Amino acid sequence: MRKERIFDIAQLAHVEIFSPKMDETLWFFKELLGMEESHREGQSVYLRAYEDFYHHTLKITEGKEPGLGHVAWRTTSQQALERRVSAIQQTGLGKGWFDGEVGQGAAYQFTTPDGHNMELLWELEYYKAPPELRTPLLNRPQKKPTRGIPVRRLDHVNLMNSEMKPNVDFMLDTLGFNMREHIQLKDGNDVAAWMSVSPLVHDIAMMGDPLGGKARMHHICYWYGYPQHLMDICELFNENGIKIEAGPGKHGVTQAYFLYVIEPGGNRIELFGDAGYLIFDPDWKPITWREEDLEKAIIWYGSQLPEEFFRYGTPIIGDKKPATIG
Repeated sequence: MRKERIFDIAQLAHVEIFSPKMDETLWFFKELLGMEESHREGQSVYLRAYEDFYHHTLKITEGKEPGLGHVAWRTTSQQALERRVSAIQQTGLGKGWFDGEVGQGAAYQFTTPDGHNMELLWELEYYKAPPELRTPLLNRPQKKPTRGIPVRRLDHVNLMNSEMKPNVDFMLDTLGFNMREHIQLKDGNDVAAWMSVSPLVHDIAMMGDPLGGKARMHHICYWYGYPQHLMDICELFNENGIKIEAGPGKHGVTQAYFLYVIEPGGNRIELFGDAGYLIFDPDWKPITWREEDLEKAIIWYGSQLPEEFFRYGTPIIGDKKPATIG
């Protein structure tokens, strides 16, 4: 019998990344991806996409090297927050409460077994558009920006792990995520897993780090919803010196129409061109892709991913020599 599902986490709230090139990174997100600046404080700038309802979904902090600051998850209630905090404390991975962040209430900070910084929160500040950005479309927080090819909302985050099982188990058993799809090698071990708390195929993905690094980030993803926008943004990327790593193309896993780029600060950004597919089945059985399925799992159609895709993460480590997922 399956364990009873936990419904305490509602969604991905925001992600913090580090950039050693703040001006260039901000230009990328604001001028090319059309994101709005919500606030500046210290070495950090807070941004949101035009269909993000909260104060921010991206925090960019100046740092010596690119990488992940933290991932924030919103719970379904204050009581749900307290239940998940209690569960995290039992694992020994809790760091404690913090209430000094812009745009949110108190958050409980912790790490994954691999060391990725995360936090849980309930209270968030909702974005209120100034008069010049208000739209008569009442179910949208603001007008659609007129610069770049504007992204619509935060979609997911992908994290690299030195060991898959303890990190995946933590997300499933302690936080209550649902396994949606995974890639399993012949030895029975997973090399990648896609998990969610929402109808999305993944709010978070985890993949093995072939360089053995800990707590690295593979990418964050923003959503367009229209495949044509990937072609449109490719034009801007090529004309403005942004490295397109892979795509546009379609994954077999998640059925996502994807584009991967490296922003000027060195972090990988994925852009989703459609919805992929949604899961409403409360008794969903995880999709298992095996080694013999890898070709179609990784690329359903389009060019193959470069081998660097499986090694490169932030912070950058190793020699960056190509290697394959297996």
